[in-house]
Amino acid sequence: MAHLEHSSFNLVLMDLQMPEMDGITATTAIRKGEEKTGQHIPIIAMTAYAMKGDSERCLKAGMDGYIAKPISSVRLFQTIHTVMSEKRAFGTDGQSGGPG
Repeated sequence: MAHLEHSSFNLVLMDLQMPEMDGITATTAIRKGEEKTGQHIPIIAMTAYAMKGDSERCLKAGMDGYIAKPISSVRLFQTIHTVMSEKRAFGTDGQSGGPG
């Protein structure tokens, strides 16, 4: 999490199963920090969990996209394209701002 304070990122691919902090908790912490900055880092969940409701749980936690493992490169790039297109459409602050 300390990297976010000193670096900027265009996109985060978030694994849900990490040893010290799971992806849901990490996303919640990132979104809380964004409340101070007004920025929005797109986050795509990457997980072996593919049960019904997992995608909705990730989106509810503040993630912008979801992709289940095993990951195909085509599906990954489609998801990245969709999420980044939405970011451009709404601007980094979540407000409608057109392309940019």
